[in-house]
Amino acid sequence: MRLLLVEDDSLLGDGIRVGLRQAGYTVDWCKDGRAAQLALEAESYALMVLDIGLPQLSGLDLLKWLRHKGGDLPVMILTARDTVADRVKGLDSGADDYLVKPFDLEELAARIRALLRRHGGRAVPLICHERLTLDPAAHTITLDDQAVDLSPREFAVLQALLENAGHVLSRESLEQSLYGWGDEVESNAVEVHIHHLRRKLGATLIRTIRGVGYVIEKKKEPA
Repeated sequence: MRLLLVEDDSLLGDGIRVGLRQAGYTVDWCKDGRAAQLALEAESYALMVLDIGLPQLSGLDLLKWLRHKGGDLPVMILTARDTVADRVKGLDSGADDYLVKPFDLEELAARIRALLRRHGGRAVPLICHERLTLDPAAHTITLDDQAVDLSPREFAVLQALLENAGHVLSRESLEQSLYGWGDEVESNAVEVHIHHLRRKLGATLIRTIRGVGYVIEKKKEPA
């Protein structure tokens, strides 16, 4: 899952990027508001982690621009401004959550998971599909209550497909969620990940829709 981090403090930004990558996310990092604006116009992200005090274009102005153009991207604001008025202003500008510096990386990761869960219309933390259970927080997958070892990108592909069960995801959209700036992407990378998932979880779990992409069929509701 690909996130956009917008933070002008090099030390803090690097720490957040490393921490979020360890949590399984692909992270693109911008250090000013204009660069973030260009990134949002060019790329697709699952969530933005946004500092308020940015050069070139403030975090609040960037957020207002995003919402004015109709973008519904979940936004987590990070800031040292901790007054009630500052929090209210950020939330009223379109932020979905607000975390005051200094903060714990585990709390940031938990809040990001909660935002992504709500944005996806999911109330429970686990993603269950027939015999599979995926835990985004623990980064684990079980099949018939037995743990299955997946690489980080195999896990990310599976999570994307499960969260969009019943909807076909193109190879391009999966690539965009898996690889950030500077990552080398082999032409058949997604196909390789799909092949490994089928070998580990069963050949019928993921369907190929020729010329379109991949899909996990939505669970049938009991009659």
